[in-house]
Amino acid sequence: MVVVGAGIAGVACATELVRAGVPVEVRERGRVTGGRMASKRFDGRPADLGAAYFTVDDPDFAAVVADWQAAGLVREWTDTLVAYGPRGREEVTGPVRWAAPRGLRSLVEHLAADLPVTHDRLVMTVEPGPRVDGRAAEAVVLAMPGPQAALLLDPTFAEATRAVAAQRWASTLSAVLHFPSRRWPDFRGAFVNDHPVLSLVCDDGDRRGDGAPVLVAHTTAEFAAGHLLQPTAARPAVEQAVRDLLGLPEPATSTHVHRWTYARPVRVAEGGTYHLDSDGIGLAGDAFGRPRVQSAWRSGRDLGRALADRLRAG
Repeated sequence: MVVVGAGIAGVACATELVRAGVPVEVRERGRVTGGRMASKRFDGRPADLGAAYFTVDDPDFAAVVADWQAAGLVREWTDTLVAYGPRGREEVTGPVRWAAPRGLRSLVEHLAADLPVTHDRLVMTVEPGPRVDGRAAEAVVLAMPGPQAALLLDPTFAEATRAVAAQRWASTLSAVLHFPSRRWPDFRGAFVNDHPVLSLVCDDGDRRGDGAPVLVAHTTAEFAAGHLLQPTAARPAVEQAVRDLLGLPEPATSTHVHRWTYARPVRVAEGGTYHLDSDGIGLAGDAFGRPRVQSAWRSGRDLGRALADRLRAG
């Protein structure tokens, strides 16, 4: 069994297969585990570049979160954010948002600790058989955004090809901005509505719990679309937008911009938490539910169980 992609969906899927005694290989094209639960270190300190936080309302995922909490990997962050929009600044309450002091990537790494994950392993083709780059596999799981899966799939996989073609994804740029000091009002995180550049800004020092003068901003899909070829060129505009929004007098000491071509699904699959067809191709991720960390985990978990059941049935 081959799982392509070591984000939380792929790792959750592989975990279920290993529990069922199914031999599995996890192949990840990147240098690290985590997928869009991405964190990058700046002078030894992690900042989250992908998912901003996660929420919990599924009892099974709550059990996973309890394990993370017992290991000291997560903390309850806040149930109150602010929203900037036509009516100005207002508080918005909702579910508890959880954060990870060591970065959200650490949570996926924790789940994958005992899995056979190979990094820097770029899969080129998934062919009938199924075969992965010419090698036979009992089944293949593509735990990644649909447009990326489409590049690997042989077109004769009609069911899977239709499933990935039905997905629609939005892009974003995420920017990590380091400032000389904390000069912004207390806000934890802010949804930014009807803005030409920004969609979300998070106080990473508050989120991380260390009080560092670091903000992480996410752009709108429309702004990102114009900067996907040269994301670093967007740094001045993103920094100025953040400073204008929060009334910051000082420029950032550094700004790092990361491109997410497929940041979040905007059209999700209907009828289930995963795709598994008669050709032995499985698809998993947050496109099979609400675009949430929890949805991605559940998608991978459910697909892993379905594959194990199919193999046991012969």
